[in-house]
Amino acid sequence: MDYGKKAIEYRKKNTVLRVISNSNILTKEDLSIFYTPGVAAVSKLIAEDKSKTPELTMKRNSVAVVTDGSAVLGLGNIGPEAALPVMEGKAMLFSQYGGIDAIPICLATQDTKEIIKTIKNIAPAFGGINLEDISAPRCFEIERKLQDIGIPVMHDDQHGTAVVVLAGLINALKVADKDWNGLKIVISGAGAAGTAITKIIWDHSKGKAEMIVLDSEGTLYHDRVEDIKNKHELVHITKNIEEGQLNDVIAGADVFIGVSVPNILTGQMVKKMNKKAIVFAMANPIPEIDPEEAKKAGALIVATGRSDYTNQLNNVLAFPGIFRGALDVRAERITSEMKTAASLALAGFISNPTSGKIIPSILDKGVTEIVAKAVAKAATQ
Repeated sequence: MDYGKKAIEYRKKNTVLRVISNSNILTKEDLSIFYTPGVAAVSKLIAEDKSKTPELTMKRNSVAVVTDGSAVLGLGNIGPEAALPVMEGKAMLFSQYGGIDAIPICLATQDTKEIIKTIKNIAPAFGGINLEDISAPRCFEIERKLQDIGIPVMHDDQHGTAVVVLAGLINALKVADKDWNGLKIVISGAGAAGTAITKIIWDHSKGKAEMIVLDSEGTLYHDRVEDIKNKHELVHITKNIEEGQLNDVIAGADVFIGVSVPNILTGQMVKKMNKKAIVFAMANPIPEIDPEEAKKAGALIVATGRSDYTNQLNNVLAFPGIFRGALDVRAERITSEMKTAASLALAGFISNPTSGKIIPSILDKGVTEIVAKAVAKAATQ
């Protein structure tokens, strides 16, 4: 099936999003309640106490999905107009799986300071901000400088992906009968997702695993000079001193995690990995290695970001529940504890993981709810 053709045909006939009111205005009394004069009383209450805004307005259940169009899917820097269909799709997922009213906001600027300023200025109307498809390294600064605006702000490409990868890895290690001690993990990709994945695994494993991160030039190692802050942080976290390319460092690895580019991992490389190898090839739409090739080369567990293969590692498993939980308790930010709680909830959803089922599907009933409850609990502890 040509899904692209189907998507275009549908959108030519219908918009995928609408704003629908919860109540109908049918009488003069309705008009007086929902608009003037009744609405003035609501505004006066909020003017006296801004903390009542979530209680009395859409703020309690709304998220802005904000992008500058600089890193959209696998399409790159295609701009805000071309990013809008993707943000609409994201908003649909928020609505369907989290019951959240999400509004796409596509900004006609890629200036970091302007983006930060704009988000601060629109924050009064929203209960949360989901940063989406903003390129690294700007995405790190933007997220960091928005943590004090009183509502949760999360760059989903980083943390949604990281939450799902950690959940999948927890269960994959159970299936492979491996633990964190002495585990060798090779991560291809040092951008937004790769950085967050490295950090969440490092935190959860308490530094027990050996981790090597590569970008397009090779490994990030201690003596390599980098001007990009997040890469300095990755070197500091992993303490890697090994210089080389993927083919050099994959030998003896237990886990490969790819959030980079297609077809960079070969079957011969997988054969160099330890027995019961775990391969997460998440480049989309074409993964770092074809799943069948990885299995033929000896990988015990293979996961991708695609829905047409088993073990789909997709951030849709995380972000609706994370924001649902945060909104439910009116959290001011999304903490590392909340993200780890989401990972543990997702992993725990699969009571008996197998090589073909290490992670739930978003279509499994109750996934978002268990994530939301875990996040809400972590936020209030």
